[in-house]
Amino acid sequence: MGLGCNACGVTGCRIMDSPRERLIAVLTNVFTPCNGRFPLLISLIGMFFVTGAGGSVVSALILLGVILCGVGMTLLVSRILSGTLLRGMPSSFMLELPPYRRPQIGKVLLRSLLDRTVFVLGRACMVAAPAGLVIWIFANISVGEGSLLSFCAGVLDPFARWFGMDGSILLAFLLAFPANEIVLPIVLMSYLAQGTLVETGELSTLHSILVENGWTWLTALCTMTFSLMHFPCSTTLLTIRKETGSLKWTLFAAVLPTVCGLCVCFVLHGVGMWFI
Repeated sequence: MGLGCNACGVTGCRIMDSPRERLIAVLTNVFTPCNGRFPLLISLIGMFFVTGAGGSVVSALILLGVILCGVGMTLLVSRILSGTLLRGMPSSFMLELPPYRRPQIGKVLLRSLLDRTVFVLGRACMVAAPAGLVIWIFANISVGEGSLLSFCAGVLDPFARWFGMDGSILLAFLLAFPANEIVLPIVLMSYLAQGTLVETGELSTLHSILVENGWTWLTALCTMTFSLMHFPCSTTLLTIRKETGSLKWTLFAAVLPTVCGLCVCFVLHGVGMWFI
């Protein structure tokens, strides 16, 4: 379910009877790339890893490999958690089929609309509006000769270089906390020194802008990896807080994938430098 939305995937963990295994599933659901991350992954695959004939097939295979990496990371981290912080005996999974009843269309639609749509959208709006104001402030408030956005990107740049990215990329992930879809527009806003979010109609134009700002296939690979493994979006974290009832586990759910992503990016960058 996390392939559609990690927040829905977290809600779907309710089906598990074991509190320990439910918590493990909640904490590792973010390793599944959601719809918000697919545009970034697909764009970078098409720009940096696919050329020539059969590009669509190759792109699909690479994207499948990224998803499988997320599944593998989910299983690995679940195994580590079950042997350390969340020890316990594994339970057997039993799903009982309820007796068949004629569906009540009105009640089903009303419950689905309120519980699975309106509430999730409400949690998103709680963070989206303030976050939009923060992004505008970063892009339009001047610090010295540039904007606050460029200043913060410069501060983060030395740290981000250790992981194969730059300050603008890392800052974009931080500012895209409300929605993963806006990572690339924020990166472009930083590179082009614009006051609003920027989109380009053609991948070739986007590719040229990224290359002019120092991107290589290794930068794209590390960015894709960090997109796959970093803190959940605001809606997912609010859902985790509601499902677990614990601020501690909510913070842990944000820190765990971020640390994993930085570690993997550090290794990829170190190995990849030998091939550039």
